[in-house]
Amino acid sequence: MADSIGIGIGIALIGLGIVGMIFSGIRSMINGKSELKRIAVMLVPVIIFAISYFSMGDINRAGIATLTSMILLMVLSIFISGTRGTFKI
Repeated sequence: MADSIGIGIGIALIGLGIVGMIFSGIRSMINGKSELKRIAVMLVPVIIFAISYFSMGDINRAGIATLTSMILLMVLSIFISGTRGTFKI
């Protein structure tokens, strides 16, 4: 019983944190402190997760596919930035 309450409180706090971050991002964008491009980059994992969930139909497999694709994107971006720095492109 106490475990269920603790997990519920934890999930609620995570949800409140996400709502707070979304509200803060919208407010910063309205005030001109953030660019739309920087905020839109944060939607990339959500879009990848949605595509993999609708294509696979299983939330666990979609999560692993999202994790794998984000790691591959990270490695690719590190490679590209290293190559740009090496060859001064």
